[in-house]
Amino acid sequence: MRVLGLETSCDETGVAIYDSESGLLAHTIYTQTDIHAKWGGVVPELASRDHVRKIIPLIEEVLVAAKLTGKDIDGVAFTKGPGLVGALLVGAMLGRTLAFAWNVPAIGVHHLEGHLLAPFLEEQAPQFPFLALLVSGGHTELVNVAGIGDYQVIGDTLDDAAGEAFDKTAKLLGLGYPGGAALARLAEQGNPERFHFPRPMVDRPGLDFSFSGLKTFALHTVEAHGLDEQTKADIARAFQDAAVATLVIKCKRALDATKQKTLVVAGGVGANKALREALKIMCDKRGVSLYFPRQEFCTDNGAMIAYVGCQRLLRGEHDDLSVNVCARWPLETC
Repeated sequence: MRVLGLETSCDETGVAIYDSESGLLAHTIYTQTDIHAKWGGVVPELASRDHVRKIIPLIEEVLVAAKLTGKDIDGVAFTKGPGLVGALLVGAMLGRTLAFAWNVPAIGVHHLEGHLLAPFLEEQAPQFPFLALLVSGGHTELVNVAGIGDYQVIGDTLDDAAGEAFDKTAKLLGLGYPGGAALARLAEQGNPERFHFPRPMVDRPGLDFSFSGLKTFALHTVEAHGLDEQTKADIARAFQDAAVATLVIKCKRALDATKQKTLVVAGGVGANKALREALKIMCDKRGVSLYFPRQEFCTDNGAMIAYVGCQRLLRGEHDDLSVNVCARWPLETC
């Protein structure tokens, strides 16, 4: 089965074609970073309009790359939620329309399920069951994964997600938007001994996260020490060290609680080099297998949506002719 996948949940337009026998045939991602940077964050209306402009040319590009036409597509998958409603509607309406025109089934996919299963796009893929850390700009969750569609969220963020805290702290340091990757690069130049930021919520039981206090601690540090270039780097290092340590501690607790021997890390922050290295050290010590998607599939992309859509369609699932999207959608109900 060949499935066209469309991802338009926020500020990336992702298109891909996945074949159930041959794997990923082609994919492309367009990012709207330059459009939103001057506003310091994503502007929903601008995001929706740019998806409208870009998505059809990207579909044509992917079909050409895969040497296929619409007649060769057996199903269409689109991101149904969670995300920005206007942006989601672009992919959902076009996906449903193409499926109707091509007389093939269509299915709406949960954005986070896409991230959860993105490592299955790799040659060395994990096996069910596993523990997953979903860590991105909008979500920080620990999920016990028994199989496709069988998810139990055992830890969640009570306020800012990790990626959101990275971006807000980067903005505080004058690094622009999106700033998470820039903060990580700057942290490499920082002195790890100068500042020590708290590890939020690690001194109490449980698997939930909180990163707003870490962001506030960074603000107070800036107010107390100013922002010369070395201080910027030192604050970036202290912030990243604290965020990474917190994520690793919570993963360790979750592995103990679930007795899982496989950890999957997905989402944009999963591309962070320091986090990858720290989790590898922890997992190696515990005899736990660790899986990441490749860097380009950590951020939002059409390949993960095409893959999940293919698995769901092969199970006989599909949507009717109505088009519904969800700004909020609990993962456990997808």
